[in-house]
Amino acid sequence: MEFFNNSVFFGVMLSLLAYGIGALLKQKFKLAIFNPLLIAVIIVIAVLAVSGIDYKVYNEGAKYISYLLTPATICLAIPLYEQFELLKSNWKAIAVGIFSGVLASLGSILAMAVLFGFTHQEYVSFLPKSITTAIGMGVSEELGGYVSITVAIIVLTGVLGNMCAESVCKLFKIEEPIAKGIAIGTASHAIGTSKAMELGDIEGAMSSLSIVVSGLITVIGASIFAQFM
Repeated sequence: MEFFNNSVFFGVMLSLLAYGIGALLKQKFKLAIFNPLLIAVIIVIAVLAVSGIDYKVYNEGAKYISYLLTPATICLAIPLYEQFELLKSNWKAIAVGIFSGVLASLGSILAMAVLFGFTHQEYVSFLPKSITTAIGMGVSEELGGYVSITVAIIVLTGVLGNMCAESVCKLFKIEEPIAKGIAIGTASHAIGTSKAMELGDIEGAMSSLSIVVSGLITVIGASIFAQFM
């Protein structure tokens, strides 16, 4: 274990290996439950728990992967640019769809917070659940929430969205590509968008747009909803 504790590359190797195993399982069994990110999270937690290696040691190496998050997010603008004419011709429906999605997200959190008796700190920690981590952390911190809980909830929301998006669209007979993309991006940010890109170019472009717009609306909306409890 001393070798892993002193290795700068341990976190990177473990993360990539865990994700690779998840990708192989998804390819073999074709089931949504074998989401590569979910499998990777489970494997990393299990390895750290069993080996007794401190999270800080793991993160010393794994943090370098997170540096790729910014350029990866910027690259989401490419499919959006390719579908720009479609965006211009449907901007009203797209705007209403994103706004409705954000309102539904914030409203459902308020309802559950009242139902389960959340404290104010717990409540505001959940408000940014459907936006990208970088924005959500700032919102949670600004509102006085638990940032660590917010990060966990955002990741969980994205993974569930990635797993369930296609099935939910089929269940409610949502067949319009623009509607699929807006719904997925607004509900489950970048992780969900990776699924939208699998469904099609239009879905991916609209989902990419939704990440940005819903993030901006949530920053304002969360500040307003935070006053309700």
